[in-house]
Amino acid sequence: MIQWLKRIFGGGKPSRPAETKVKETAVSSPPPAPEPKIQSGAAEAQQYIEKVQGKIDKLIEDFAEGNINQEQFKQLYAHYQREIRSVEGLLEMSDADWQDAATEGQSYVIRRQHAPRARGYAIYDNESGMPISTLGKFEVDPALFVPMLSSYRAATEEILGGGVKATAVEGGRWLCFVPGELTTMMALFKAEPAPKQLDFLAQLHGHFEKANRAQLVNPPVDAATLVFPQEQYLGKWQR
Repeated sequence: MIQWLKRIFGGGKPSRPAETKVKETAVSSPPPAPEPKIQSGAAEAQQYIEKVQGKIDKLIEDFAEGNINQEQFKQLYAHYQREIRSVEGLLEMSDADWQDAATEGQSYVIRRQHAPRARGYAIYDNESGMPISTLGKFEVDPALFVPMLSSYRAATEEILGGGVKATAVEGGRWLCFVPGELTTMMALFKAEPAPKQLDFLAQLHGHFEKANRAQLVNPPVDAATLVFPQEQYLGKWQR
């Protein structure tokens, strides 16, 4: 993939044209420099991302309809997300960032090392307020939030303002609320997450509800039968 991305972004050193002998009877102006291919390369990269997103949508449908098992979903979902994160990361880089990444530069490494990371999740049923599952190290007492979650339809939008919200908690950590149609997810970060990370959390939780809808609408829910796309974002941020 790296070679393909370098090609679509016009990366690498341009090949040297073959030397030719010309008669020195006239002086001609040099040929114009070729137009950079960054713009067209970016468009092609975006098309590639959309194609992979389509594969993710089909994967979610296949699991929801019982056409694939949990392990197939987990492995394929992780593969598709790695592809998307890699291409998106390159699209966001400046020229300096690109050089750092290509040569494993220190600034690129530092940025990755200090990115906020999700430590754990807790997922609750909106109607009953009952916990469905926890993932990773969710080191916050979820009982503090059960009253709010149990009255989700009336209280959550009023208290949280709707949409994904993040709030600071003790120890410099941040707690994120991700409301869904059937469930609500809480994610614990070791530092304040960036807006795009919150957007990605919302996407992951949406995938969770679509893939597991048949089980979620027929309580009690057996967590062992569910798939958790959120696992792809546990303890790491792939940008």
